[in-house]
Amino acid sequence: MAGLQEFYRNECIPQLVERFGYKNIMQVPKLEKIVLNMGLGEAVQNPKIIDGASHELTLIAGQKAVVTKAKKSIASFKLREGVPIGCMVSLRHTRMYDFYSKLVHLGLPRVRDFRGVSPKSFDGRGNYSLGIKEHIIFTEIDFDKIDKIKGFNITIVTSAKTDEEGRYLLKVLGMPFKNYNVKEEEVG
Repeated sequence: MAGLQEFYRNECIPQLVERFGYKNIMQVPKLEKIVLNMGLGEAVQNPKIIDGASHELTLIAGQKAVVTKAKKSIASFKLREGVPIGCMVSLRHTRMYDFYSKLVHLGLPRVRDFRGVSPKSFDGRGNYSLGIKEHIIFTEIDFDKIDKIKGFNITIVTSAKTDEEGRYLLKVLGMPFKNYNVKEEEVG
């Protein structure tokens, strides 16, 4: 599904150049990577849950998930250093565009009572983060075979210098922001 990559090159780059007046094509913001992270606090009591979560995240991302371990011990959480507590995947290039397309066109529309994602979840440098409460919105997950509904975080890392550039890039790539219209926003 290299369609989104071609759409970015043919449609998005000219819109971004027109909007922000870049002098060089290399200044145009682009997606750099997408990181999926599933933190599982209950894995301290039940280490088997990590295997299922890792397998499910691998199915969603199309790339093998890496198990993450605790960096330090926290007695109040009964957590020891080195104990597996989650899993993550970093997607780049074609897999990144495939996942982004799947998220925007298939995953997010399946969220119950979905009215768009917040346009405010940027970090100040053009990177966007959102949380998914139910991983079953992705078609790869068989509802009958899961032990528990899990949530995970998605961080979209862009080469944009400002939040406005990052927001505009994601909007032209199809991200359904609520109460945000590309045409209305003034260049500031």
